[in-house]
Amino acid sequence: MKGRSSGFNTPNRFEQLHFEPLDIDWGSDDEAQHVSTIFYHDTSRSILAKNTSPDLPFTYSINPYRGCEHGCIYCYARPSHEYLGFSAGLDFETKIMVKLDAPQLLEAALRKKSWQPQMVAFSGNTDCYQPAERRLEITRKCLEVFLKFRNPIGLITKNALVLRDMDILQEMVKFNLVHVMVSITSLDAELIRKMEPRTSTPEKRLEAIEKLARAGIPVGVNAAPIIPGLTDEELPAILKAAEQRGATSAGYILVRLPGAVEPLFLDWLQRAIPSRAAKVINRIKDTRDGDLSDARYGSRLTGEGHIAKTINDLFTLHARKYHLTKRWSGLSTDNFISEYQSQMKLFEENR
Repeated sequence: MKGRSSGFNTPNRFEQLHFEPLDIDWGSDDEAQHVSTIFYHDTSRSILAKNTSPDLPFTYSINPYRGCEHGCIYCYARPSHEYLGFSAGLDFETKIMVKLDAPQLLEAALRKKSWQPQMVAFSGNTDCYQPAERRLEITRKCLEVFLKFRNPIGLITKNALVLRDMDILQEMVKFNLVHVMVSITSLDAELIRKMEPRTSTPEKRLEAIEKLARAGIPVGVNAAPIIPGLTDEELPAILKAAEQRGATSAGYILVRLPGAVEPLFLDWLQRAIPSRAAKVINRIKDTRDGDLSDARYGSRLTGEGHIAKTINDLFTLHARKYHLTKRWSGLSTDNFISEYQSQMKLFEENR
């Protein structure tokens, strides 16, 4: 299907019925190749999601959307779409929930007396710069709220659209409020088109790193996910290319295939790169104690065994070689503007 990585809709684990299209339902070959994106208004009444995982360096994250049109076939967030009554397959990348009220909900959250200023991850379960953001600008409006209250954020994306908001990010840098991570899975543009069909090309992501760095915005590269037998050999090249463009930090995550992601990924392997499918499957299993996924804290992001250790050693060696060891934990909360301070500022401006 043109522009989509998923080949089908997996059954929803919470639903008793599952519908499979017949060949006749697809119509002509041209019709079968096109699946339109549908957007729904998300009526959530809160916007900050609390994280309890010890594997992640943040407590709160913000997701302006649910589902992601980028359509990365391996995305660990796919099963979360099942909570909405959708499928983790094509539905995840074609039925997008849009939180139009996100800026207002965020401002209300930051105004609460109970809010303790801290770094908020932007985003944890979607990409805040997926294609719809170009038109809707929900992420941009949320950035304006974070800047208004001077609350720090850690931003991660696969889309060069982040450059659109460089004016806000430059203002945030003045108060040490932001660090940007650009995810690069592979430098192979053809592979990316198959695996992450609606993301920015690898070259566009490298250009984004370069322009952010030149603008004085702290930026790093997230080599994620590493797919053993497919992209692990590119790790040194990804880190080198990012360092040459101005990145100062790096991270990586090993691919994991929870729930419905497993059959989707296996189907994609056979369709997209059948000659390498067996190798990739066996290599992933070697890092997951014979399975294709691992939900355990402490090992789910890095894997176990000889291959996982080799990947970690390779990353550590080249991160040091290319001076990508600067961490992003030093963002400031000293300049946070509380509700009281905000009211005083408004009073002074209106005097």
